[in-house]
Amino acid sequence: MKRGSVFYWLLGIMIAAVAVATAFHFDTAVSAFMAQHRNRAVYNFMFNVSRFGDWPEHFALGLILAWVAWRRGNQKWKRVFLSMVIALVIAGVTGHVIKIAVSRARPSVKLEQAEPWSRFSSNYHAFPSGHVAASTAFFGVLFFASWRIGVACLPIVILIGVSRLYLAAHYLSDVVCAAILGILSAMLVAHFFLRPVRNPQSAIQN
Repeated sequence: MKRGSVFYWLLGIMIAAVAVATAFHFDTAVSAFMAQHRNRAVYNFMFNVSRFGDWPEHFALGLILAWVAWRRGNQKWKRVFLSMVIALVIAGVTGHVIKIAVSRARPSVKLEQAEPWSRFSSNYHAFPSGHVAASTAFFGVLFFASWRIGVACLPIVILIGVSRLYLAAHYLSDVVCAAILGILSAMLVAHFFLRPVRNPQSAIQN
């Protein structure tokens, strides 16, 4: 590994550690702020954002885009869209395993009223946010394929994360850690599946 790569990895780890520590510190404050500023109109909007920002919608969108690219004979974007779906699946499965292992209750769950078997329900688990992990992984691959398009889609990921906080489905740390999981999933998939896309000259030389 090159010295420059080591530096950027260390810098990324430091930034992630600070972000996670800060998120855990402000968990209660952010949840309280969201509860104090909640109203019906915004709640309904955030509910729809969260509803259509889940992994099945991302999964279906990725497959549809891959099919369109295939129909148009665009192998580059077919690979990109399928890679987005793969990253989504990796982040989703990993996040689900972590949810079961950590078993952190959502802010909206009252522990004294929770039944013992509710810990096995997806409506109980909060850490990490499945919505945010899936969306970050999905659009993260798009960012690595084309940073301009990825940046343009960034508000979608942010809005989904805010919606999960607003609906009291997650704490701030659930969202931040899910975003990190999504980024790592996107980096992994981009490393193995997008090399020909990001460096087309290598395919010619080989």
